Amino acid sequence: MTSILPSTQAQFEITPAHRAEMELAARYACEGPRYTSYPTAPQFRQDFPLDQYLAWQQRDGDHKRAPLSLYLHLPFCKDICYYCACNKVVTRQKGVARQYLDRLHKEIEQQSQLVGKQRPITQMHWGGGTPTYLDDAEITELMHMLASHFRLLDREYREYSIEIDPRTVEAATIALLKGVGFNRISLGVQDFDPVVQRSVNRIQPYEMVADLVANIRSHHFRSLSFDLIYGLPHQSHHTMAETLRKVNSLRPDRIACYNYAHLPQRFSSQRAIDRLTLPAPEEKLLMQQMISHTLQDAGYLHIGMDHYVLPDDELALALAEGRLQRNFQGYSLHMADDLLGLGVSSISQIGDFYLQNERDVESYYRHIDSGKLPFTRGCMVTSEDKLRRHIIMSLISDLRLDIGDCNRQFGIDFSAKFPEELAALGPMVRDGLLEINEREITVTRRGRPFLRNICMPFDAYLTAHRGDQPPPRFSATI
Repeated sequence: MTSILPSTQAQFEITPAHRAEMELAARYACEGPRYTSYPTAPQFRQDFPLDQYLAWQQRDGDHKRAPLSLYLHLPFCKDICYYCACNKVVTRQKGVARQYLDRLHKEIEQQSQLVGKQRPITQMHWGGGTPTYLDDAEITELMHMLASHFRLLDREYREYSIEIDPRTVEAATIALLKGVGFNRISLGVQDFDPVVQRSVNRIQPYEMVADLVANIRSHHFRSLSFDLIYGLPHQSHHTMAETLRKVNSLRPDRIACYNYAHLPQRFSSQRAIDRLTLPAPEEKLLMQQMISHTLQDAGYLHIGMDHYVLPDDELALALAEGRLQRNFQGYSLHMADDLLGLGVSSISQIGDFYLQNERDVESYYRHIDSGKLPFTRGCMVTSEDKLRRHIIMSLISDLRLDIGDCNRQFGIDFSAKFPEELAALGPMVRDGLLEINEREITVTRRGRPFLRNICMPFDAYLTAHRGDQPPPRFSATI
């Protein structure tokens, strides 16, 4: 059943306060990491100490029994979305999913023996690509593979989520997903405007999404998330206002709003986008402000830097209780210290190590077929990394850093250790983005959109890249 849209709509009024926020955003606009990890992915190297990781995993200890999160990357899509920067394979060739599942089964067996089969899987996420590229039988088979090699849970507190392209699923698939154990669904909405959808080759009318939402709700999933993107071709604050009206009418539990980064030199599909149709930087800033104000006026809470949730959502409660974490899937509850990535390009965060699988599908197949683990890049986290990661993840997740706790935990004198970093934060304090005293650093409401900027002074790698390599490129922080 299609949801009924409200017949009236309050117009977004650009006030002097909004203008001031836009001027502030323009002043802090730069490139920077999204801090889904620290060190960030550009620091992963092919000559990382894999032998030390394997030796550590061979030893018995608490790490063999502690809770574990799983991420599965399913890279296939039937159609290309021009904006996409994910690791994907666009194909309609028959049999590709079968070839991939056969290799994934071998990796699942290898990795479960290495990390421990009895660790409770408190969180699991299937991403892509398009996970629902798999048909119903293949979805069932993959879940059975996982249940045969890991300790999947049927407890209510688990978080088992899957990303869905609304164009790829029938009603029966939603019922199947609930039946095999998923309790959270994320829909790639991006934008509801027909012109914007055509310009990025992703046609999914509002009515299609509304019917899918009704179907999902009829199966009582624990939560429903929408992904939105601003900065796409032909978008403006006028078109975004209409998209937000439709989003609000469907009332998802969580909304993630991402800033489109146009990098055609890195992502070939983006070359199909006419750069002259992209909104000007000032228009993007206005859209960002409008998204924030509109969603908060509609009752959503702004958590982290790009997520909005209903007040009774578990992420809102986790933020209040200091149980929010940020990882490669964005914000989630902190239910496990270790994350195991499975499939092509997946990243694992386990113990003191980050490890990334081979990013090319054919190379991934060759690794698996030769009996090798598919790790090709990674890094071992140093004690300095752990300190800076604690600071960055506290600020970006909890919106505060307890300086006394940091001193005790790492045996430092914060002000003596970080005089340059504190000096770099000075202008942000004066602009009202932060409050700093001897006890804590606190991000203000005004500082929420600038979390990446706030974290960047503590990133030791931003100014210390190797001289024989070009500096890494990042997306715009604002």
